[in-house]
Amino acid sequence: MNPIVDILSLDHEGHGIARIDGKVIFVDGALAGERAEIAIYRRHAKYDSAHAVAILKASAQRTEPRCPYFGHCGGCSMQHLEAGAQVAAKQRVLEENLARIGKVKPDVIMAALHGPSWRYRTRARLSARWVDKKGGGLVGFREKRSSFITDMVSCEVLTADVSALLQPLRQLINTLSNADQIPQIEVAVGEQVTVLVFRLLTPWTDADAVKVRAFADQHRVQVWEQSKGPATVRPFWPDIAPELSYSLPEFDLVMPFRPTDFTQVNTAINRALVSRAIRLLDPQPGERIADLFCGLGNFTLPLARSGAAVLGIEGSAELVARARANALHNGLDNARFVVDNLFEITPETFAALGPFDKLLIDPPRSGAIELVKSLPDQGGPQRIVYVSCDPATLARDAEVLVHSKGYRLMAAGVANMFPHTAHVESIALFTR
Repeated sequence: MNPIVDILSLDHEGHGIARIDGKVIFVDGALAGERAEIAIYRRHAKYDSAHAVAILKASAQRTEPRCPYFGHCGGCSMQHLEAGAQVAAKQRVLEENLARIGKVKPDVIMAALHGPSWRYRTRARLSARWVDKKGGGLVGFREKRSSFITDMVSCEVLTADVSALLQPLRQLINTLSNADQIPQIEVAVGEQVTVLVFRLLTPWTDADAVKVRAFADQHRVQVWEQSKGPATVRPFWPDIAPELSYSLPEFDLVMPFRPTDFTQVNTAINRALVSRAIRLLDPQPGERIADLFCGLGNFTLPLARSGAAVLGIEGSAELVARARANALHNGLDNARFVVDNLFEITPETFAALGPFDKLLIDPPRSGAIELVKSLPDQGGPQRIVYVSCDPATLARDAEVLVHSKGYRLMAAGVANMFPHTAHVESIALFTR
C-alpha cells in the first residue's frame, strides 16, 4: 500500500518535501500544504525520492498544467504551480541560499522580474532519435528521469513557430537515409530568422539534401549542420539568409549572434534584466567599468552607451570576436574586449588590469569565486552588480564579498528567466 504524506515545503528543484519516520522524502508533483499518496521510486541512505500518485488535499496554488505532456516530459517541472507562486518560491530559494550559505541578508528584496510564462523560449536543444516502436523519428525534450525522448508534437514554452515545427521535423527525419544518425537539433530564434542546427553523425546524401532544402523553404527556416564540435557548425540552406539577432531597444542596440553562441532563452526577461543591471550599476561618463564573463556583449554594450569606458573579459575567443563585431555594428568605440580565463585570475592579474570604478559580473553556474577572492580588500570598485544563474554559487561568492572584502549586499531579487522550471536567475547589488 502506498504511503500518504503531508507536504511540508518545496525544495530548490520544485519537489515537495515530506517525512516518513523522520526520513526526508522528495515528492515530484506535490506542493507545499498538500496531502498526497506517493510511490517511492528510489531509496537512498538519508532520503527517498517519490512521485505523487494522487493528491488527496490540494493546495490553493495548484493549477491545471497547460501542456498535455507535463509530468512525462522533463522540460518543465512546475506547471502545476500557479505562475506567481512559482516566482515567490524562487525568491525564497534565493533568500535561503544567501542566508544559509553566504550568511548574508540583502537590505532590499527587489520585486521579481516577470515576463511571458508561455511561448517564451527562443533557444532549445532538442533531442532526436529513431525509435522503431514509435514508428520512426522522435524530436523533443527528454522524458523525466530518463534518456528516452518524449513522444510530443507540441510544446507550450517554445515559441509558437518552433512548436509547430516538431511534427514536421519528425516527418522529415522519417524520410532521411541517416535518420538514426541525427541525435540533436539545436534551435535558435532571432528577430528575423529561425535557425535549426542538425547534429549529423553521418552526412546527408544528395537525395537527403534535396528534402532538407525543401523543408527549409516550406517552413521559412535556415538549416545549419554540425558534423563534430562547435567549430564545424556551418550554414547549409539557404546560403543567404538574414542574420540571427536580438535587440535591446532601450539602449538602441541590435546584437547579432551565431546559433551556437550563448544567448539568453527569454528575450523579454533578458531586456528587463539588462535594464535593471544598468540602473543598479549607474554607469557615468568617464568611469572605467569591467564586464566580467561578458559573452557577446549583452551587458557591455548597454554600459558603453552611458559613455563609460568598458572592458569586457571573456574566456571564449569566439564570443570575444562576436562582442567586438557587435560593438562595431552598433557604432561603439568605448568598449574593449579581451580573452582571459577568469576562473584562474589572481589578485596580481586583476590588479594588472588597472583600476575600475564599478564591476558587472555574470558568470556561469560555477560562479566567480576566484574572481571575488582577487578583488582588493580596500579601495577598488565601489559598486558591483552580480547576475547569477545559480543562487548557491551567488551566495558562496557573496560571503567573500561581504565578510572578506568589505562590501554590503544592498539589494537582491530574482528574474523569472525560465517559467515552469526550478531554474533561479537572480541579480544582486554590492556596494562599499
